[in-house]
Amino acid sequence: MTNSTHSAAPSPDASSAASSDAHNSNPFNRQVIEEFRRNGGRVGGQFAGTSLLLLTTRGARSGLPRTTPLVHLPDGDRLLVFASNGGAPVAPAWFHNLMAAPDEAVVEVGAERRPVRARLVDESEHDAVWARQIAVDPQFADFRERARQAGRTTPIVALERLS
Repeated sequence: MTNSTHSAAPSPDASSAASSDAHNSNPFNRQVIEEFRRNGGRVGGQFAGTSLLLLTTRGARSGLPRTTPLVHLPDGDRLLVFASNGGAPVAPAWFHNLMAAPDEAVVEVGAERRPVRARLVDESEHDAVWARQIAVDPQFADFRERARQAGRTTPIVALERLS
């Protein structure tokens, strides 16, 4: 891919984040995204009552918008997301994309869409943030432990509203 092709790719602004142009290759995730948008941010089944958001980033290699449903932890004006990848030894693709363009992401929470800036949460905050998330969703303790056993510290990302 050339730089000219990359720079001509659409950015995941508020309009493209809501469109069907944003891609997710996982059929399960596509269903969650469709249900989320159809129901103003509410999703049933295993995610009923879970704090979900949709994160749209620009693919670091493709330059195309990529949308991923994520569990989040509200933290004042920030939304915290965990790059746990289910405890896998590598971070998820959305994390790589987000860190490649931290000022070009869009989140959807409920029916609201907003541009955000991504910042890594300082590791000094990790234990307190993890304790809060595990209290809400105990499954995250397993994700954290599996990542640790694989030698990986799970990044926590704060998504902050851009003015």
